[in-house]
Amino acid sequence: MQHLGHERLVFLALGESEADNGESTHLGTCALCRAEVSTLQQVAGLGTETQGLADLPDPPEHVWQGIAAQVRAAEAEPSPIEARPRQLPGQAVGTRAEPINHTPIGQATETAAPSTDTTGERPTGTAAPSTGTTGEPTVIRLDPARRSRRGAGWSRWAATAVTAAAAAAVGVLGTVSVLRPDDPAPTPTPVVVASAPLAAYGSTPPAAKGDARVLRDGQLHLHVANLPRVPGYYEVWLINPTTMKMFSVGTLGGGADALLPLPPNVDLKSYSVVDVSAEQYDNNTAHSGDSLLRGTLTG
Repeated sequence: MQHLGHERLVFLALGESEADNGESTHLGTCALCRAEVSTLQQVAGLGTETQGLADLPDPPEHVWQGIAAQVRAAEAEPSPIEARPRQLPGQAVGTRAEPINHTPIGQATETAAPSTDTTGERPTGTAAPSTGTTGEPTVIRLDPARRSRRGAGWSRWAATAVTAAAAAAVGVLGTVSVLRPDDPAPTPTPVVVASAPLAAYGSTPPAAKGDARVLRDGQLHLHVANLPRVPGYYEVWLINPTTMKMFSVGTLGGGADALLPLPPNVDLKSYSVVDVSAEQYDNNTAHSGDSLLRGTLTG
C-alpha cells in the first residue's frame, strides 16, 4: 500500500487543502496515515490555543535546536533540477545532450563557404553553405514532471518548517502550562499533630458528632455533623480537665467545617479537651454551661 507523503499529511491536517477522492479513500482504509493526520491536527490545535496568550515564555533551547537542524537539513538537500543532467525535448533517456547554441537572437550565424572546383560545381558530400539569415532560437520548456519536482522540493521545505513551528508551539504551550500564573498551585497536605473525636455530651442527641484536628501551622480544624438547632450560636473552647480553666478559640459558622487559629505556644497537654457549646446573644463571654460536643486531644 502506497502511503501519503508526510508533507501532504501536514497540509491536510492544517486544512490548507482538501483531500481528493483517492486520498479520502486511502485515509478511510489506512489506520497509519489516519493516525498521523489526527496527531498533526492535535499539534495544530495546541498551537491555535496559544494565539490568545500574551507574554509567552521562551521555548526550551532544545526546541530551537531541533528547528534549526531540520531547516538546515531541508536547505542542504539538492534540488531535483540541479541533480539531474539537462535533457532536451525529444531526446532519448540516457543520451548526452549536445551543447546549446547561445548565439544571441537576431545575430546571423557565419559559416565558411566550402571550396569549389574549377568547374564551379560544389564538391560531392559537402554541406550547403549558410545563407546568412537569422536562425530561430531554440526554446526549452519545463515539462509538468519537472515543474512538479520543483514544487515538491518547496513543499518538502514548507512541510519541514510547518512541522518545526508546530513543535515550537508545543514547547511554548508546555512551558506556559507550567508557568501560567493563574493556574492554582497544588494544595499541600496539612500535617496533623493532634486529633480528637467529638461525641455528644450531656443531653445532646446521640447523632451529633464531629472531630477536631490540630495542624502543625497552629490552626484547629473542626468538622461537625447533626448539631441541634440553637437560638444563638456555637462556640469552641479548649479546657484544662484538671483545673477546669478554659478559653475560647472561636465560633462556628453555618457550615460543617471551621478552621480556627490557636494562640501561640498553647499548651495542648494541659488544655487537651475540645468543647463545642451553645451560646446566647447575651453579651456574656463566659461559657454558658451548655456543652454539645466534647473530645480529648491525643497525639
